[in-house]
Amino acid sequence: MKKILIVEDEEPIRRVLKRILADENPEFKISEAFDGNEAIEKLSRDKFDLVVCDIKMPKKDGLDVLKFVNNKDIITPFIMLTGHGNIETAVEAMRIGAYDFIEKPPDLNRLLISIKNAFKIKNLQTENNRLKKRLIKKHEMIGNSTKFNNVLKLINKVAPTNARVLITGENGTGKEMVAQQIHFKSLRCANPLIEVNCAAIPSELIESELFGHVKGSFTSAIKDRVGKFELANGGTLFLDEIGDLSLKAQAKVLRALQEGKIQKVGSEKEIEVDVRIIAATNKNLKKLIESNNFREDLFHRLAVIEIKIPTLSERKSDIKILSTYFIEQISNEQGLPLKKITKEAINALENYPWSGNIRELRNVIERLMILGENPISVENINMYASK
Repeated sequence: MKKILIVEDEEPIRRVLKRILADENPEFKISEAFDGNEAIEKLSRDKFDLVVCDIKMPKKDGLDVLKFVNNKDIITPFIMLTGHGNIETAVEAMRIGAYDFIEKPPDLNRLLISIKNAFKIKNLQTENNRLKKRLIKKHEMIGNSTKFNNVLKLINKVAPTNARVLITGENGTGKEMVAQQIHFKSLRCANPLIEVNCAAIPSELIESELFGHVKGSFTSAIKDRVGKFELANGGTLFLDEIGDLSLKAQAKVLRALQEGKIQKVGSEKEIEVDVRIIAATNKNLKKLIESNNFREDLFHRLAVIEIKIPTLSERKSDIKILSTYFIEQISNEQGLPLKKITKEAINALENYPWSGNIRELRNVIERLMILGENPISVENINMYASK
């Protein structure tokens, strides 16, 4: 059942709209508000699938109602009704988030088409939010140790800014998840997060990967290619394993950061890009600088904020909560029976030398879920943890 709120100070128009909508679909549940104040009160108490709202009203007008919904982050499409001569106001309503506007007296066929389309938009927005929440849940960071909470606090402080971030830490500590959290909590979250593993791409191809190329610029360039910088425009570019980037590519990345412009391989045309850079490495970049393998000026451009991820051995108190989380996650993902784990087994995991950090812990838990007993015992840990 779709719930529709009609906001209109002229009672005859409200009556006509209500009758038309009821005839269109008897299952519509229609509420009415005679001004902006009553509309805001009803929107505060209840959820609606659509609002049909007049712009010019006494007390609070339609723009005030629309701004209230935006500030409360309510996902409800608005169709604005406007009298002759108020087109500029209607355009302003579209600018701040209205789905459509229709002049009064409304063309009823157009209104019904607009309502149908607005419901489709609402369904898409709801699905997008659901998928976004699933994505955030998938990359959720788990822990309650002091060092872990310090990382979370830093993420929450830096995420809403455009500051460049350098994430450091051993393999398997969760550097990629930190980058994802920063993006999801940023003002750029509606735009893409593009990831590049600098260590996985041959040095002769990394420039093409980052900046793109034009057809014929080298032997295998059989067509134009868009680079990762351009794909990430308006969003975030995550440069993983930045310490493996060649000096030549480092120089081009530095220029892109300084000027906000890139050039495709084989082209002299400059392309403006608006990209937030998050970089990560398991290497000591300061030592690479000393050995002339990493540019100091690029380091200072990247490390506006540095986040060092603690090893699992530095946050042993998180191993219990992580193990429980992985058991539930793996059970849901693979359809395996949910298992318990003994206190002694947790103690054994806490004393295990986790050279692969969280990634290794998850692998061990998966192995225990498949091969271990229920409950998972110390004997299971001794048998499968070192495999």
